[in-house]
Amino acid sequence: MEYPKLLFAAISLSLLVCFSYGQRDVEPNQDVYTIEGRIFPPDTGIPPSWYSQTRILANGGEYIAILRKDNSFVFNHVPTGSYVIEVVNPTYSYEPVRVEINSKGKLRARKLNYIQTSTVDPVAYPLALTPLARIRYFQIREQWRATDFLYSPMVLMMVLPLVIIMILPKVMNDPETRKEMEHLNSLTRYDMPEMSEVLASFFTGGEKQKSKAVRKKKAQ
Repeated sequence: MEYPKLLFAAISLSLLVCFSYGQRDVEPNQDVYTIEGRIFPPDTGIPPSWYSQTRILANGGEYIAILRKDNSFVFNHVPTGSYVIEVVNPTYSYEPVRVEINSKGKLRARKLNYIQTSTVDPVAYPLALTPLARIRYFQIREQWRATDFLYSPMVLMMVLPLVIIMILPKVMNDPETRKEMEHLNSLTRYDMPEMSEVLASFFTGGEKQKSKAVRKKKAQ
């Protein structure tokens, strides 16, 4: 059972090497350089499939580097230009880095920023890439908590009236609060006329009542 696995691994490695050397045509007189770095495995330890599942891509697969046993990688025969280096692993995520090679062969690494491309946040070279976090393909199932039960609308509708009934009498027994409540009631009190007077003035008319009042004054 081990022989087919070894054969498959050897074929896949040979294909990756061929792709890494022959994916981009380089002019005969054009200078080429190398991009190198190191990947740090997670703190929990190196998984069994770490080396076989980890790939380092430049510009989305234009160049492919294979992870070595010492966790280092090298991109060979790279011409001048700008390259986005990213680590592809199904379990852990890494922050991509941009590496720029000028015409004089100087390499500069900086953090990748798609929003503000003009900003330069330098990164140490040779590259040292550390894992950001473990990739989660599924959402964590919600767990029941006591606060969810206490903050539910039904419980609040049942508990708040009881609390008000228990606290309100104690508050009203306080003389200062009672004076404040009486003062507020006096401010909001309005002298409303009686309903009989309103109906009488409506049916008889206000002008008749005014004329009667004037006659009484003359008689006096």
